[in-house]
Amino acid sequence: MTKAEIAKEYFKEGYNCCQAVVLAFADEMELEPQAALAIASSFGGGIGRLREVCGAVSGMCIVAGKLYGYTDPKAKTEKADHYKLIQQIAKEFEDQNGSIICRVLTGIEKNNHIPTERTEAFYQKRPCVELVGDAAEIMEKVFKEKSK
Repeated sequence: MTKAEIAKEYFKEGYNCCQAVVLAFADEMELEPQAALAIASSFGGGIGRLREVCGAVSGMCIVAGKLYGYTDPKAKTEKADHYKLIQQIAKEFEDQNGSIICRVLTGIEKNNHIPTERTEAFYQKRPCVELVGDAAEIMEKVFKEKSK
């Protein structure tokens, strides 16, 4: 299975968009699944249902940070290179989907903190499954390229 397929399945199991992407890469990040899920738990619904940056995009950033991020605050070149990568993957997602903002992608404005029940109608109305797949596919491409 591709990372996109895996992430989509995780989303369909009930994990939020960020968790689905991050969990698909837990092995590569050498993270226990529970740790991956906890790290990503705040970013669903565009950061805690604020409908800001799409959780799938946040998931890509978490994966990229764990795999390719910098740790030295004085490492200007590494920081610049990492931000370039983040901008690249965000742009690719935006080029594919028209935005990286949850409310733009879903048409849903800020709402309460209570998660929406995942019914068949939910999946028909929302593009989230496909967005999760797109994010995981972009990240898988980066991973394969950097692993060469």
